[in-house]
Amino acid sequence: MDDDRMLARVAVDLPLPHLDRFFDYTVPDAMRADAAIGARVRVRFAGRLCNGFIVELPETTDAQGRLSPLTKIVSPESVLLPDQVGLIRAVADHYAGTFADVMRLAVAPRHAATETAKRALWPEPRTDIMPTGGLLGMPAGESWLQGVEQGRPLRGFWAVSPVYRRDDDWRRGIVQAVVAALRAGHSALVLVPDAQAMEAGFQTLSTALGDGCVARLHAQMGQARRYHDYLALARGQAKVVIGTRSAAFAPVRNLGLIAMLDDGNDLYAEPRAPYPHARTIAALRTVHAGCAFLLCGAARSCEAQQWVERGWLGVIEDAPETRRAQSPAMRVAAEPTNAAVRLPSQAAQVIRAGLTAGPVLVQVPRAGYLVALVCQRCRTPVHCPTCHGPVSARRGAGEGGRLLACRWCGRLVTAWRCPECEGETLRAPVIGSGRTAEELGRAFPGYRVVESSGDHVVDRVGDQPALIVATPGAEPSPDSGYAACVILDADLMLSRADLRASEEAVRRWFAATSLVRPGSQGGTVCIVGDSQAPAVQALLRVDPGGYAARELHQRRDAGFPPTMTFVEGTGEPDALAGFIEAMPDPVPGDRFGPVDVSSPDGVTRQRILWRCAPADAKTLVAAVKAANAKRSAAKAPGIVRIQVDPDQMG
Repeated sequence: MDDDRMLARVAVDLPLPHLDRFFDYTVPDAMRADAAIGARVRVRFAGRLCNGFIVELPETTDAQGRLSPLTKIVSPESVLLPDQVGLIRAVADHYAGTFADVMRLAVAPRHAATETAKRALWPEPRTDIMPTGGLLGMPAGESWLQGVEQGRPLRGFWAVSPVYRRDDDWRRGIVQAVVAALRAGHSALVLVPDAQAMEAGFQTLSTALGDGCVARLHAQMGQARRYHDYLALARGQAKVVIGTRSAAFAPVRNLGLIAMLDDGNDLYAEPRAPYPHARTIAALRTVHAGCAFLLCGAARSCEAQQWVERGWLGVIEDAPETRRAQSPAMRVAAEPTNAAVRLPSQAAQVIRAGLTAGPVLVQVPRAGYLVALVCQRCRTPVHCPTCHGPVSARRGAGEGGRLLACRWCGRLVTAWRCPECEGETLRAPVIGSGRTAEELGRAFPGYRVVESSGDHVVDRVGDQPALIVATPGAEPSPDSGYAACVILDADLMLSRADLRASEEAVRRWFAATSLVRPGSQGGTVCIVGDSQAPAVQALLRVDPGGYAARELHQRRDAGFPPTMTFVEGTGEPDALAGFIEAMPDPVPGDRFGPVDVSSPDGVTRQRILWRCAPADAKTLVAAVKAANAKRSAAKAPGIVRIQVDPDQMG
């Protein structure tokens, strides 16, 4: 053994489960000066060149035989910090994934010109001014900020009052938390669900802390700008960063705070393997870094409620009577008994009164025109005669001013006739935002109607009276708050075949309520649905925490997540059967399936579920990883998609 040789432990970009580990290489003498932890390298593995990162420079190795040398150091820049390596490993193990898969999500793509350009100056953030309001508006919030300023790793859930406030919204409280962390000598990471919230938060943080000292991380920024801010964090130049879900892995040095807005938003769920959720990543990082953690939102997810009940999160909120007094006036209207009537009279009165004072928001659950169609006589759903996909109607020059088209293959459907009863008349049980805007325009002539949904999202609306028809998440920001809000089709949102249907409905309703003026200024919210439904009652009482506690209790009784850990495997029957055979026996918990699942591409697939108590989750996930690695090493045909704690269970 040559004692003078230099070693590098490399995370090779290999997604194969049976190769989910680090590999040791020697560093040629010519590369020693550039070999640094976090540097990008090229190595030879199994006869081909692969990318990777140096994660350690060990003095010894346990590898048997002769080690291969590094082929090339692509860049000596340290862009994968040791803290990130530990976090990536923890996330990969939690979600039964590989280090390489998570590494691709964590590290921003390289932009060579940005890396070699002259380093920009990042000024120190100002911390001399602490904004008023926000968390300081309540005793628990003030003590929480004092603890963070002292460097204590406090964890809390801030229940933001669901009402429009131009000068005192979530951004003000986030700034206060960031200032407290900076005063303690630490850095801060802020997570938001989308680009719109990121830009709003970035502007507020920049105004409070100073221009040029806040970094941003978002996939739509452009590769050069994103890598520029990523490098500033890795180099220790930037101390504050705001970004979307991938920013949970940001290379923040000396991290003292992670703040996360609206953790129940489904945009935090990563659609790429191993499908991690940013909330879980943030929680894991909080533990690894020993930093403060702040969740904030008008509604509360079941996961956050479970942390609260375990004592892992404290609650920062106003008293119930204060919260109700600050919120808009709440109303409920029953669904019209006549299917031809879209708007009940009480909801119409709320709209009419609101239009005298400013814009009115009408929230509908679906975009489009006539989203679902059934036979008027026998209620048989309308399907495409070619691919059997669902058929919807859209505006067009066809009969009745609309065209029928398949939502899967896009083919037009003409001369439809019901295969069950030979009927030719259609009925629309689900009406989209387009048709709703059309009907409201006829019901309230003389007022401007704005539709915001799908690919056409309106950013802002002014103070003038107007009808704003929007789908959840696409509501335009009002300059002075909406005068009123009407939430349509509440029963439709609650009846979705999904475990999180009611939780998601409550979150969306409170998000809309947060855009409405206080009741003292005439703000009113009217929801059209069953007044006895617990979710509707939660809105009327302005009690998202109580509803989350009730929902969590029911899930605990039923054995549903997050009170139990679920692992889902989906694949073609032969591949899934081989995967089940590779699973060690026994494994903790229960097994359900396999069962057939529908697939738009027509390929037959099956799904299997494992369920266990959270205390046994590590054992179950390790067994699933072992089975996946066994199939990978044997080059077994077929792919089995593994997902731990799937965000949606329909």
